[in-house]
Amino acid sequence: MMTQPENHPVLPRDARVAVVAGSGALPRDVVRTLVKGGHRPLVVAIEGEADWLDGENVADFDLWPAPAERLGLFLPRLKRAGVTHLVLAGGVSRRPPILKVRLGWDVFRALPKLLAAYAKGDDGLLRAVIAHIESKGIRVLGAHEIAPELLAPEGVMTRSGPKASDRKDLAAAYEAARTIGALDIGQAAIAVGGRAVALEGIEGTAGLLERMRGMRNHGRLAGKAGGALVKCVKPDQEKRADMPTIGPDTIRAAHAAGLAGVGVEAGRSLILDYATTIGLADEHGLFVIGLDPEAHDER
Repeated sequence: MMTQPENHPVLPRDARVAVVAGSGALPRDVVRTLVKGGHRPLVVAIEGEADWLDGENVADFDLWPAPAERLGLFLPRLKRAGVTHLVLAGGVSRRPPILKVRLGWDVFRALPKLLAAYAKGDDGLLRAVIAHIESKGIRVLGAHEIAPELLAPEGVMTRSGPKASDRKDLAAAYEAARTIGALDIGQAAIAVGGRAVALEGIEGTAGLLERMRGMRNHGRLAGKAGGALVKCVKPDQEKRADMPTIGPDTIRAAHAAGLAGVGVEAGRSLILDYATTIGLADEHGLFVIGLDPEAHDER
């Protein structure tokens, strides 16, 4: 059964919603959901990232292209445009050179707080940025609040489920992912033979799976195939940005890495292109399972 998001808001009919859109399918799905719901979102598309715009009907929304280094100038513009709600969605593959970053006066005044938050890690910075946006009267929503149907349901979603040995891998990878999450390092881990063998770093899940693929010939690895990837939220993570996400590319990479399946936290992770993702997993013989976070918390 699908776990509903916490404090799911009902957008007022007259809400003016902006989507700060990076790469991947998530911003596309958020924008489509808003349009389907009768809204005309304002899409702040990060240049070089928002590749999902190709093929979209841009007549359905207002489009503001934005270089990443100038995002700090957009908050006053959003206020003048009457924006009441904002969603941060999609990935950003590069950070602009610090000397090219341009800040508005409002952001410049908040810079000491932002820098102090950044020293606490990426999640601390996200919290500070969201707090700054909301201090200007714009409510920040998570992508899962706009499109709750993207949330992973609990239980096995594929034709095949995990075997007893896979359950041990899921448990070990889950524990490892939670541990690195507490250190604000990453959200994912891979376990093979009942022990964690690879942890997500700054390269993200795609890099983790590519690294796992290269490890298959390592003599200390238990077998040439098998194992599980698990993604979960960091403890006390700000869920309105950077929720764990999987999609078709995750399944392709997991298969290439020789894994048996993928586990995600039910109700705390997103599955993009659900039908395609599960269909690919079935095609490759992988399992996809939504893990009950409360059961894990009770251990």
